[in-house]
Amino acid sequence: MHGTVVESGVRPVISDSDVIAQTRRWIETVIMGNNFCPFAAREVQRDSIHYRVVRDTALEPGLLAIAEECQRLDREEQVETTLVLLPDACADFDDYLDFVAIAEQLLLEEGYEGVYQLASFHPEYLFEDSDAQDPANYTNRAPYPMLHLLRESSIERALLNYPQAEQIPQDNIDKARRLGLEPMRALLAACREGM
Repeated sequence: MHGTVVESGVRPVISDSDVIAQTRRWIETVIMGNNFCPFAAREVQRDSIHYRVVRDTALEPGLLAIAEECQRLDREEQVETTLVLLPDACADFDDYLDFVAIAEQLLLEEGYEGVYQLASFHPEYLFEDSDAQDPANYTNRAPYPMLHLLRESSIERALLNYPQAEQIPQDNIDKARRLGLEPMRALLAACREGM
């Protein structure tokens, strides 16, 4: 594993490039590999995904990154979508949900409602009223807490060309449950191996 162990009992520090590499591996093996997002492959092939790693544990730098990435999407049409990765923050899922709510409010306050949308992913993602052992949670479990900024206009265009798009979330849940808990757990764990 790349990075440095600061002292015994402390998590190793993973480099930004390894955080991004692990996230890319997750997109390719979990998201694309299971077709959880039928639109991801196009953006991976076009190299139109921007990755932003925020190392700070406080909320403010993460929120600043969200605002800055909205501005990047405003300026750079070749960037289709942005993943804001938070490897050192929001380890607790409830804290993460609080952060997501604040980030959504920020988009509203900055005038981005209807322009950009947030999708949320976390290593301990748990759908509301879901059992922690439900494999369906792995459709939104990622190597690190992250917020995915998507262009609303791109979502609308993609959905026009995709039959029964409203069925995608339920299809993903069904697929994850068919695969089972241990295979889904192993897929996610494999994204962090070899670094």
